[in-house]
Amino acid sequence: MTNLTPVQDQAIQALMAGVVGAETFDRLFAGIRFDKIDGTMLYAFAKDEEIASDIEDGYSLYIASVAARVLKRQVDIVVVMPKVLLQ
Repeated sequence: MTNLTPVQDQAIQALMAGVVGAETFDRLFAGIRFDKIDGTMLYAFAKDEEIASDIEDGYSLYIASVAARVLKRQVDIVVVMPKVLLQ
């Protein structure tokens, strides 16, 4: 498992803002942290359980594509968890 650098996290956030637009980004992605990658699985933490679920259900494919571009490696699965589970 590899931790993402702050620059990688911010790059994914910035590109996702361009994909989803300002209003959706502010509503769903504010406070998100793209944290770790394990194999082809990317882990992220969102504000709460409902937002984490909305992001994972609606935007996982976009996040995987953007993250693969930033990280220069394959990303197949995006797991978004609420920050209360952050360890």
